[in-house]
Amino acid sequence: MIKVGIIGGAGYTAGELIRLVINHSKIELDFVYSTSNTGNYIYNVHQDLLGSLDLKFTKTVNSNVDLVFLCLGHGNSKRFLEKNKFSSTTKIIDLSNDFRLKNDAFFQGKEFVYGLPELHKDKIKNASNIANPGCFATAIQLGLLPLVKHKLVKSSIHINATTGSTGAGVSPSATTHFSWRDNNFSVYKAFKHQHLGEIHESLATLQKGFSEELLFIPNRGNFSRGIFASIYLDFDKSTDEAFQLFEDFYKDAPFTYISKIPVHLKQVVNTNNCFIHLEKYNNKLLITSVVDNLLKGASGQAIQNMNLLFGFSETEGLQLKATSF
Repeated sequence: MIKVGIIGGAGYTAGELIRLVINHSKIELDFVYSTSNTGNYIYNVHQDLLGSLDLKFTKTVNSNVDLVFLCLGHGNSKRFLEKNKFSSTTKIIDLSNDFRLKNDAFFQGKEFVYGLPELHKDKIKNASNIANPGCFATAIQLGLLPLVKHKLVKSSIHINATTGSTGAGVSPSATTHFSWRDNNFSVYKAFKHQHLGEIHESLATLQKGFSEELLFIPNRGNFSRGIFASIYLDFDKSTDEAFQLFEDFYKDAPFTYISKIPVHLKQVVNTNNCFIHLEKYNNKLLITSVVDNLLKGASGQAIQNMNLLFGFSETEGLQLKATSF
């Protein structure tokens, strides 16, 4: 058994992570750190855990755990690591964007490997520290990697993707409270979303010199969880060839599936899966990619990366089932 700690335990991603950790056969939850809830029972915040976990939030860190997950707001992971030291054998998986870009990957003598298993599985297996990908970035990259591997992206990429309200975090704001979000739909951070940088870098690892525009329109949807990404670009091959490229690329990816029929969010919510559908229209290829933003887009992928780090089965603890109604 390996011991793990969670830093920043009160948010949505931490709640999902706690649920996955306590049901994982090879790991033990040592502590959950939260300054806002110190001394409070975890089940009082993540109320579905009543009867499953009798542990309180703490402000004390065990620096000798085998692995620590950082579930802090963007920019806070670096600040936390500057103030709190862990043993030389403690591995780190960070769920913020602090270490995702190549210029940020080295910190305090540690190297953070970008943790998209479908792209960097071998690097992850040999790493000590992981920068977990962003939720939009995960859905979009998985929709594009097979094309850039074969140098088939030769035009601007148009992306329209919608996320549920949990993507904005647990703290309420003007655009997340129920009366605003319900029966509503809106665009935010058009063309300049923070996940564009990591997407560009990943695509460039497979298609050297990649410089095509990513025209990304992120949307807020009136649902709680999930990401639905629609991507289209020029493509001069057939539909059958497109399906073959994707099926070959993901043949050893246990959570990414290619569907011959259109996909929808309920297929993947509450799972670590990504479902992808392809459709050709004249010279354009439409790619739809769906994930659960809290699982494959965050905590589920973090567990997937942990499994790879410690030599467990990649799917251990992630046999989750969606409901289609």
